[in-house]
Amino acid sequence: MKRSKYSVVIAGSGIAGLYAAIKLQKEVNLPDGILIITKSQLIESNSKYAQGGMVCVMPENKLDSTILHIEDTIKAGAGLSDYSVAEFISKKSAEVVKELQALGVNFDRDEHNKLKFTKEAAHSVNRILHAGGDATGFCIENALVEYVLNQKQVKIYEQTLAVELLTNEKGVNEGLIAYNSKTNEYEIIEAPVVILATGGIGQLYKYTTNPDITTGDGIALAYRAGAIVKDMEFVQFHPTAFALSDKGTMFLISEAVRGEGAKLTDINRNTFMQKYDDRLELAPRDIVTRAIYNEMKTCNLKNVFLDASHIPEEKFEKRFPTIYGACKEYNINPSKDLIPVSPSAHYFMGGIKTKIDGRTSITGLFAIGETACTGLHGANRLASNSILECAVCAFELVNYLKSFNFNLKLDFDKKIQSIINIYEKDAECKTDIDEQNMIAQLKDLMWENAGIVRNGKKLSDASEKIKEAEEQFGCKYKCPNRKAYEIRNMLTIAKLITDFALERKESRGAHYREDFPQTELNAVSNEKVIDK
Repeated sequence: MKRSKYSVVIAGSGIAGLYAAIKLQKEVNLPDGILIITKSQLIESNSKYAQGGMVCVMPENKLDSTILHIEDTIKAGAGLSDYSVAEFISKKSAEVVKELQALGVNFDRDEHNKLKFTKEAAHSVNRILHAGGDATGFCIENALVEYVLNQKQVKIYEQTLAVELLTNEKGVNEGLIAYNSKTNEYEIIEAPVVILATGGIGQLYKYTTNPDITTGDGIALAYRAGAIVKDMEFVQFHPTAFALSDKGTMFLISEAVRGEGAKLTDINRNTFMQKYDDRLELAPRDIVTRAIYNEMKTCNLKNVFLDASHIPEEKFEKRFPTIYGACKEYNINPSKDLIPVSPSAHYFMGGIKTKIDGRTSITGLFAIGETACTGLHGANRLASNSILECAVCAFELVNYLKSFNFNLKLDFDKKIQSIINIYEKDAECKTDIDEQNMIAQLKDLMWENAGIVRNGKKLSDASEKIKEAEEQFGCKYKCPNRKAYEIRNMLTIAKLITDFALERKESRGAHYREDFPQTELNAVSNEKVIDK
């Protein structure tokens, strides 16, 4: 099996991973360079599909302040957000925005060439920056990809998946095993620093706005290696995905449309949010999602509607070009016609427990972006805080690594060598399961039993069925192909979500238990490490 050595290996090519790579090659002396591995193409990531925007507390925005942003974040997080983390990230927001601009990100400006700030649900003031109207994630991702491709010190492996972390008996990670799904070849990669930035878990659910690469790979890898995971019960469901989407990924109708005044209605344009919350369409995502879910269930509907007819067509097309184009594909004019919408799995608040600089419970292993759980989001992410967290945590990770000793001698012990032996000598696990059918069944199970509204019986049933699926699947280590590795990871994450959800006998943020609808006063975050 091929072996290589790098100072830093980054798994994932979203905003968090790319920004970290750029800052590392600019600011840190790396004797063996940087490797980015991505299981698809470099440009393909969850970040690419982020429409809404990026939170930023800028000094020129006189109505805003760090205190206001922290208050909004903690209120949306339903009491589980870490105040110090929210404060740090908010205070760093202006600095990272300036850096992103210097890297070629062009945030939208008004006719006076000043940054445009918009408003989204649960924000008390306008503080959201956009790029390309409603293509913020794509614009940032594209600028970072272009920059990275021009850096000779950064090597890139596409179509490559991290399949095992090399963590020794002392709890120190010294690299990983990578699998190239195009050539079907493995590679041992030695590295004193491994950064997991592999994104979220949306593909565990039947309906999701996430691309097909979001199968929880980094979280599953870290958990298998003994890292602590946290808040795994908190899955955010976006209230307004385009209900006519006929692909595996549902197109997102950004919250910013409601920020511009669009109303949720039935087919007759009757509004209903007044029955659920005084903040109406701009209530926190979990409240709006459950309101739509209840309307659909009560009235036996496949979807509800978004009425944006008060926005002139020319203005809508300019402000939301991506959404406008998607609607027109289905002959919907959003300035006249109702837009059919329904909830969809969107963002994961849980993940690998980390500090603000990405450090995990395993020495040498770091995690940033949606893969990580810093404590910022608590039980329910405040809209557009995700890209900000990606950037600030990548920024701070690089600051930490400025004093890291990259000349550490790596010495693979018996534990690491035994892992290598499995991939080097043993044939891959043979399984006769229908991979697509197993994935479809898992997605149905998670949507029905561990979705928007949960209860103990459904969660217990799901947990047992996931155990049975793991036994049927059988592959614990070397798998025959990329899809099998994704199933291995998805089963691990599904089991963690259901088990964490069973343990939390209350309703909080995105986690709603109809058998425990109350919110406990002194509840805390849940954490877990693999049983050895």
